[in-house]
Amino acid sequence: MSKKIHWGIIGLGSIAHKFAADLQRSDSAILHGVASRSMEKATEFASRYNAKKAYDSYEKLVNDPEIDVVYIATPHVFHFENTMMCLQKGKSVLCEKPMGIDTQQTQTMIAEAKARNLFLMEAIWTRFMPSIEKMLQLLNEKVIGDISSVHADFGFRTEFDPESRLFNKKLAGGSLLDIGIYPIFLSLLVLGIPSDIHAVARMTPTEIDSFCAMLFHYSTNEKAVLTSTFEANTPTEAFIHGTKGSIKLHRSFHEANTISLDIDGEITVFDLPHTGNGYVHEIEEVNRCIRDGKTESATLPLAFSEQLIKIIDRVKAEIGLKYS
Repeated sequence: MSKKIHWGIIGLGSIAHKFAADLQRSDSAILHGVASRSMEKATEFASRYNAKKAYDSYEKLVNDPEIDVVYIATPHVFHFENTMMCLQKGKSVLCEKPMGIDTQQTQTMIAEAKARNLFLMEAIWTRFMPSIEKMLQLLNEKVIGDISSVHADFGFRTEFDPESRLFNKKLAGGSLLDIGIYPIFLSLLVLGIPSDIHAVARMTPTEIDSFCAMLFHYSTNEKAVLTSTFEANTPTEAFIHGTKGSIKLHRSFHEANTISLDIDGEITVFDLPHTGNGYVHEIEEVNRCIRDGKTESATLPLAFSEQLIKIIDRVKAEIGLKYS
């Protein structure tokens, strides 16, 4: 394998644009190829981000022998088939969250990657943010004592459109999978797997959740209070409370550039800006792992992604959210 990691991108929507821009910031990555169902779209994207090749089908991209890893940025419902295609063609994969829309899909993808000795990671960019690293350092040092609770919200207002990917059940729409995954991710990172889950939701005419509220209880009595919504512009902040103080992840917590520590009213602010659009941190992690011959990230292991989707499935069962 060459010194630089050769990337391909499948699905050229808004997230792919931000990701491709951040690939330019990496000295160890080359954007080799991009693919869309539209050749015009692929060619324009390739020209804009200096990709060497443009393809009018995903299949053509994964058959390119020079590509080492594929970033999958298609709608949620296509993650499984796109990832499986890449893995079966011998390509490593960074797949946008949620990696699968249920536990069975995620486990199948993980098993396929392991069987083929290929790298696979869920693109939870938040895990690699400098703010999250600082938060974990403070927690590990017990600066706020023993953790008692996590509070996190994620919400933005958008008009109901049954054809939008956010509201279309056939595209695995809903606030839970699209943005609720971030508060759940934080609770899993900080507190682990809950023993009990209670959740309520408001459903749309398309039978997906436009609002979801979750209460997680843990065997050692910690709590997590989490919400996601398409109905309102919420603070999108997160708090970790402990016996000695609290940590705040400022807006927007999933890509926070600032966190603050509150110990008995004495506030310490940490400015921790991410680089570029924020995707370069996970890009560098993937580059390192592939160069070192690793099949998963120790920072964001596949077991974590499996735990995450299992929790999401439990919430889905609570609110009656089902995908075919």
